[in-house]
Amino acid sequence: MSDAIAFVRARPEPLDPPPTFSRGALAWARSNLFSSLGSSLTTFVFVALAAWLLPPLFRWATVNAVWSAPDGVLCRQNQDGACWAFVAAKLDYLRFGSYPVAERWRVDVVEASGAGLIAWLLWPSAPKRAWGALLFFVVYPIAAFFLLRGSPTVGLPVVDTLLWGGIFVSLLTALVGIVFSLPLGVLLALGRRSELPAVRLASVLFIEFVRGVPFITVLFMANTMLPLFLPEAWTPDRFLRPLVGIALFSAAYMAEEVRGGLQLLNRGQYEGAMALGLNYPRMMALVILPQALTMVIPGIVNNFVGLFMDTTLVSIVGITDFLEAMNNAFKDPVWSGPTIMATGYVFAGMFYFVFCYGMARYSATVERTLARGRKR
Repeated sequence: MSDAIAFVRARPEPLDPPPTFSRGALAWARSNLFSSLGSSLTTFVFVALAAWLLPPLFRWATVNAVWSAPDGVLCRQNQDGACWAFVAAKLDYLRFGSYPVAERWRVDVVEASGAGLIAWLLWPSAPKRAWGALLFFVVYPIAAFFLLRGSPTVGLPVVDTLLWGGIFVSLLTALVGIVFSLPLGVLLALGRRSELPAVRLASVLFIEFVRGVPFITVLFMANTMLPLFLPEAWTPDRFLRPLVGIALFSAAYMAEEVRGGLQLLNRGQYEGAMALGLNYPRMMALVILPQALTMVIPGIVNNFVGLFMDTTLVSIVGITDFLEAMNNAFKDPVWSGPTIMATGYVFAGMFYFVFCYGMARYSATVERTLARGRKR
């Protein structure tokens, strides 16, 4: 009987590369664009539609566009392209409204510092984010108020809110609404689930009343009725009134989103927190709310996007937001013309799209990061 020869590999056999159609762009196209007959037909239809619409739109916006002109004469003569010269000529007014030219540096400082603080807070691995939150939620609002409004105490001339307008008013309105609507919505959601009948009833009545009326109604009520509930000496500024209305309106919708997240948590989370000896505030702050808010990130961001677009409605109570500033710019007879108006609205649409799309993409990134963490 011959001796058997045995061989044990010291290293594993190298893996074969995956098939070409299981990775990369081809795999993505196969699974997302050509996964079935209906998907393939839809893809071809949209490709044909894009090939039909995009080239003339590109020529209108770039090749045939008027980029520089002292007035609207050249734009009226060339009606086959956009009039970006109008946007360039009116850009300062679209940004600042009637804010005094010599004081516009104050708006630039507020916008730049706010953007820096927001980037600090939204960067997940940023150092000392707690300090950034303190600066953004406590120091920044006070400093921004004194810079924008002005005060003789700090040596800055007072700029009445009647002169505020343009892009910075739209950004300020949306920022105030977002910052205040989320904590107010959390409080209303907790109040609606409270075991105290009076607190629960008050929360339910407020949420259902606000959600049952149009946003325009809330703005009119805040603008006309808010001064009636305060002493004459404490009458809120005309710009502050719609800000209060926006925050309250958005908080009611935010409360329902948060309540949905609270209801998704099973009873074991509450019981585990109580077993650790946590009281109600610490249980909510450390265990319940972090999980509940994580589950409803898409709904929260959807409310933020809607709030940002709803800021255009503040013009009905006399606030000159970006879109109202654009409409005022159209009234200049020097810059009249059909392509001028179309160009202005395209520019406004691009402005709102950039901010709304940015919020949506950031929320999607946060969702993917949290999903990977839960899988691990």
